[in-house]
Amino acid sequence: MVDVSKWPLFTLLSAQELTSIRQACIFGASANEAIYITHNDEVYVLGVNCSNCLGTGDSQSTIVPKKLDCLSGKKLVSLSYGSGPHVLLATEEGELYAWGHNGYSQLGNGTTNQGVSPVLVSANLQNKRVTEVACGSHHSLALTHEGEVFAWGYNNCGQVGSGSTANQPTPRKVSNCLQNKVMVSIACGQTSSMAVADNGEVYGWGYNGNGQLGLGNNGNQLTPCRLIALQGLCVLQIASGYAHSLALTDEGLLFAWGANTYGQLGTGNKSNQLGPVQVMTEKERIVEIAACHSTHTSAAKTQSGQVYMWGQCRGQPIVLPHLTHFTSTDDVFACFATPSVMWRLLTMEHDDFLTVAQSLKKEFDNPETSDLKFSIDGKYIHVHKAVLKIRCEHFRSMFQSHWNEDMKEVIEIDQFSYPVYRSFLEFLYTDSVDLPPEDAIGLLDLATSYCENRLKKLCQHIIKRGITVENAFSLLSAAIRYDAEDLEEFCFKFCVNHLTEVTQTAAFWQIDGNMLKEFICRASHCGAFKN
Repeated sequence: MVDVSKWPLFTLLSAQELTSIRQACIFGASANEAIYITHNDEVYVLGVNCSNCLGTGDSQSTIVPKKLDCLSGKKLVSLSYGSGPHVLLATEEGELYAWGHNGYSQLGNGTTNQGVSPVLVSANLQNKRVTEVACGSHHSLALTHEGEVFAWGYNNCGQVGSGSTANQPTPRKVSNCLQNKVMVSIACGQTSSMAVADNGEVYGWGYNGNGQLGLGNNGNQLTPCRLIALQGLCVLQIASGYAHSLALTDEGLLFAWGANTYGQLGTGNKSNQLGPVQVMTEKERIVEIAACHSTHTSAAKTQSGQVYMWGQCRGQPIVLPHLTHFTSTDDVFACFATPSVMWRLLTMEHDDFLTVAQSLKKEFDNPETSDLKFSIDGKYIHVHKAVLKIRCEHFRSMFQSHWNEDMKEVIEIDQFSYPVYRSFLEFLYTDSVDLPPEDAIGLLDLATSYCENRLKKLCQHIIKRGITVENAFSLLSAAIRYDAEDLEEFCFKFCVNHLTEVTQTAAFWQIDGNMLKEFICRASHCGAFKN
């Protein structure tokens, strides 16, 4: 299963928000924008919001997810983005929405005004059901249920397929040699367009300076042209990179052509190819290929689940397909593409499998499976003796020395508070602590008593992160009391650096007199009271 937290932007989300994600896409010139859809079909965005590409109605960036109410409740089937960026989105009902950069009419609304929020694209698409969308740098494609291709936006190289180089302000049906053909898939390079017919034929149009149309030449094409070199082969999938193309046949064969500056064709060199060249010929059957118009990276997945990558990988040119440890082509783009965008709208495959760590976390405080409980402040915490013995020397010694099967299954705890002791037991199941700094003081006391050094360090980290003028002196006192030298030094320096504010707090004057004298003496030696 793909872990969306591999994309840095998603590390801003909480664990609960991450588990709510059903579909997601990271996009933007620096992979700094994200859109995700929850299991309840609510749509959220976050990021830099370049060119209003988040669709929030304003130009403000956000690190907190914002809900797009106008799209919530609609099931998404296809999403793509441009370099502006602009965003296209198709729903299960066949509706097409667009927003973001619109300097070349790539939103298809007949204007060049920025799209600050999602707007339904209807021009020339009445009674049409859109099933797939694709974006180039500043042009757009849409595929309908009937197999028609519509194009609009920037057209300097013929990428709209209209027969001219005039920009196209609204969706226009791409005809010429696509007339009477049923197309089943579309893809865009930066300034080129590709489409696959139901009989496996491949067509390309637009910019061809690097041979990315696969026609055997490098001349731009203002209307669709069939790739004759693939005649006799049935292509199932097409993928376009910045200026290169990949094709996958029904027999699991992989072909590549176009720009090769970074080795993105996987041919073992950096020479451009004007026509399709078969790659990975010695490998097993290929079942998926991946490329994205904003990167020079390529990836493929074999029948047995092996994932290969090549091209520009974190700035390094990889000229031959390299076997990775990944289980998904999406991971290649998360970890090695520049920028680390997603090459498709990613659908999460949530399953019931849990790792050992996830299973332990799930069973904490579960009365159905526990064989022991602690009673603190009249509340119970349900645990498992085996886990406590494995994870904590204190319990291991206690159970071995003082415990037998006939002893009571409830242990009373009176020297620590319920939040503190619960956090400690949960730490034994999860290796993590989530407490405010004031409660972390009590947990630090417990960690010291139980000789849990790693927990002690975690508590010190929480306290350092949460120190304020109001609690600084209390935290300093706790650090001294629990013999946490590193934390004591940190809190002392904080108090000295914020001396005026700290000495005006109630906590400062409520501290034990001897400790207060010691602080004043130590601070004086540092010159803190010289004025």
